[in-house]
Amino acid sequence: MIRDEERAAIREELERLREDGARRQDLSLHACKRLFFDLGIRPSMANVRDLTQTGSASDIPKDIELFWQRIRTASKVRVGGGAIPPALEERAGELLGALFEEARTLARQTLQAERDEIEVGRQDADQALRDAEARRLAADELLQRSETRTEAAWARVRELENQLAASSAHGASHQDNLQTTVRRLEADNDSLQKRLEAEQTTNAGLRDRIDGLHEEMRRSTEHYAQQIKDALAEAERRVKPMLVELDALRTMSSTWQSAQREASKKEFEFIQQLATAKARADRLDVVLRERSDEVDALTSQLAQLRSQQGVDGSVVQVLCALATSGRLGEEELAALGTRVDGHVALPSRCPGCEEGEPELSQVDGRFELSCPECDYTSGLGASRLEAVARFSAGKRDPHASHDLTR
Repeated sequence: MIRDEERAAIREELERLREDGARRQDLSLHACKRLFFDLGIRPSMANVRDLTQTGSASDIPKDIELFWQRIRTASKVRVGGGAIPPALEERAGELLGALFEEARTLARQTLQAERDEIEVGRQDADQALRDAEARRLAADELLQRSETRTEAAWARVRELENQLAASSAHGASHQDNLQTTVRRLEADNDSLQKRLEAEQTTNAGLRDRIDGLHEEMRRSTEHYAQQIKDALAEAERRVKPMLVELDALRTMSSTWQSAQREASKKEFEFIQQLATAKARADRLDVVLRERSDEVDALTSQLAQLRSQQGVDGSVVQVLCALATSGRLGEEELAALGTRVDGHVALPSRCPGCEEGEPELSQVDGRFELSCPECDYTSGLGASRLEAVARFSAGKRDPHASHDLTR
């Protein structure tokens, strides 16, 4: 094993050689010398590559083989140049040859082991490369699908914006026509109100006149009855002695009967006038009720249109569908506010118990939708649409009611 400080020192030497212009082969040979002679470590492709940080899997073994070739050459020169006996020289040559063959065998084994190790590393790298390529292709496909969905969403947004602009223009035109109709109806209502007041004044005068005639008839009847009583009393007192006065009393009786018939005739005429006035007043009451119903209907329609604020019903249906499916967030619901509340319909059944009919309540300007059967509630929301969206969330998550009612 090479210690860290020795490895750092060898790397510094190699770096200085590299700065002086040394080639890759020179760096590899210097690393082999330091490993073999100074550290007593057999040079291998792994440790030489670790020190030089350069060279390929085919170049470094060649450099190591060149190092051993130089060692063998230097050994032959030293053995052959000395003054030793021929027999000893022959034995030394055989010994060096055996050492060389042993070194070559060991080098081949080490090289084969290093090659096997390199091949395993290459296969692992190829497998990692294939896995990375598969992940890249999957990521590209996912990115393509995301871009397609994004483009479709932007196209839908542009379509909705165009529909909203068209519906706003249509709503403004419809509201102008409605205001014109309302003004005309208000004028007609004022005219009818004035006519009604005039007819009521006329009816009051007729009633006063009829009351006066009844009072006059009553006084006349009482007066005539009193006169008859007085005359009868006077006739009884003077029946025998005053036959002449009997004729006068008969004349007075005839006159009174004529007056009575005339009074009955006038009473009948007054009753006919009263019946005619009452029938006319009934017709006016019917007309008044019809006009009042029309005014109430138009007032309700006007209030509904004012609550709708010029928003098209198809756009509101899309917004309600997005809200109840949970695709509109809190910020988007807050941005819509109560502008579409006039179109928002309440759900007919509770998503919790499937039996109760939800009830909408408004407290301090905030809306809450609750079920009277299971006490499931949407919580307070800033608009009717937000309350319906929260209430309908129970269809997607059975535990959503606990979050909404916190």
